[in-house]
Amino acid sequence: MRTHTPVNSQVNAVEQTTDQAPEAGNRWFGLWDGYFAISYAVTTVLLFTTHGEQTRRAIAIGALTLAVPWYAALGRGLMLHNTVHRTVTRRNIVFGLGLFALFAVATAFDISGSFALFAIVPMLMMALPTSSAIAVVLLASLMPVTVVWLTGGDMGTVLPISLLGIALSVLLGLWITRVVRQSRERAELIDELRRSREQLARLSHEAGISAERERLAREIHDTLAQGLTSIISLVQAAESEVTYAPQLALQHLGLAGRVAKDSLAEARDFVAALTPPALRESSLVQAVRRQAEGLEAETGLAVRCSVRGTDRPLPMAVSVVLLRSVQEAFANVRKHARQARNVDVLLVFEEASVRLLVRDDGEGFQDQPVARDGGGFGLRGMQARAREINGVATVSSRPGQGTTIEVSVPAEPTSEG
Repeated sequence: MRTHTPVNSQVNAVEQTTDQAPEAGNRWFGLWDGYFAISYAVTTVLLFTTHGEQTRRAIAIGALTLAVPWYAALGRGLMLHNTVHRTVTRRNIVFGLGLFALFAVATAFDISGSFALFAIVPMLMMALPTSSAIAVVLLASLMPVTVVWLTGGDMGTVLPISLLGIALSVLLGLWITRVVRQSRERAELIDELRRSREQLARLSHEAGISAERERLAREIHDTLAQGLTSIISLVQAAESEVTYAPQLALQHLGLAGRVAKDSLAEARDFVAALTPPALRESSLVQAVRRQAEGLEAETGLAVRCSVRGTDRPLPMAVSVVLLRSVQEAFANVRKHARQARNVDVLLVFEEASVRLLVRDDGEGFQDQPVARDGGGFGLRGMQARAREINGVATVSSRPGQGTTIEVSVPAEPTSEG
C-alpha cells in the first residue's frame, strides 16, 4: 500500500502542537501560582509590621489566609478552565463573591490588607465575565478609600493612590482579558487542528484502501483471471477433441498445464509483490513473443510479433505496464474477436518512449471500449496503468474493420536487465 509522507508529516506536527498545549497552560499557571504566593507573603508581612490592634490584625491575616484554600480548592480550576473555555457558571460567581468578601474583611480590619489587590484583581478578571469583573474590581479598589473615610483618616493621601489603583486595575484587567481571549482562541485553533488531523488521517486511510483495492483488482484481472479463462478454454477444447483427435487434446491439455503453472507463479509473485516471472529472466520482447506463441497455440490465430527500432533494457515499471497491456489485449481478442484470423503485435522503440500496438482483424465494435469491457478492470485498468507512468493507452475500432490497441509510455534507456 502506498504511503503518504506529506500527510503523515502534517499529522505529526499537529499531534506535537496538541500535546504541547496543556503543558504550556500548566507552565503558565505555575508562574501564576508563584506570583499569588509572593503577593500573599508580602501582604502578610505588611500586616505583621503594622502597629494596629492585634485582634484586628489577626482577623485580617486570617481572612487573607482563608483566601489561599479558597483559591486552591475552587478558583484555580475555574481560572484554568476559563483560559480554554470562556464559560461562566454559578461556581465562578460564588468564587468571585467569596474572594471579594475575604478581601473586604481583611481591608476593613487592617488597611494594609489592601495590598492584596495585586493578586485579587487578576483572579477576579480571570474568574468572572469582563463587565462583571471590572465592576467587582472597582468596588475592591474603593475599599481602602471607604475604610479610611469611615475611620476618619487622611483622604488626601489615600484618594489619589486609590484612583491610580483603579486605573491600573482596569488596565490590568483588560490586559488579562486579552491574554485569556488569545489563550482561548489558541485552544480553539488547536482543537480545530486536532479535528483536521483526524479527518486527514481518515481520508488518507480511505484513499490508501481505495488505491490498494484498485491495484489488487487490476493485478487479479491481468494475471489470475486471464490465466483461468485460458485454462477453461483449453480444457473445453480438449474435451471436444479427446475422441476424434486425442493427440491434439493432449497438446491442449499440456498447454493448459503450462498456463496453470504460469498462473501459479504469477499468484505467488503477486502476493510477494515481486517482478512478474515472464520478465524476471528475459526481456520485454521475449516475454511478448511468448505471450504471442501462447495465444497462437490456444486459439489457432496467426499471431505475428515484430519489433521496430533497437531493443534495449527498459525500467521495470515500463516493462510491466507493456506486458500487462499485451496480456489484456490478447484477452480481449479471445473474448470479443471471434471472427479474427490474424493478430499483429508491434513494439516500437523510440528515443525516449516505447509504443505497443496490437491489431486484430475481428468484427470490431461501435460502442465505447469501457462499455464493451463490461465496466470492469480490463481496458480501464490498462489505461490506468499507463497513466501511472505518464503514458497513454487508446483503443480504436470500427465494425468489420477490427480493433487496434495502442499504448505509448515514456522510457529513458536504463542499464536494468
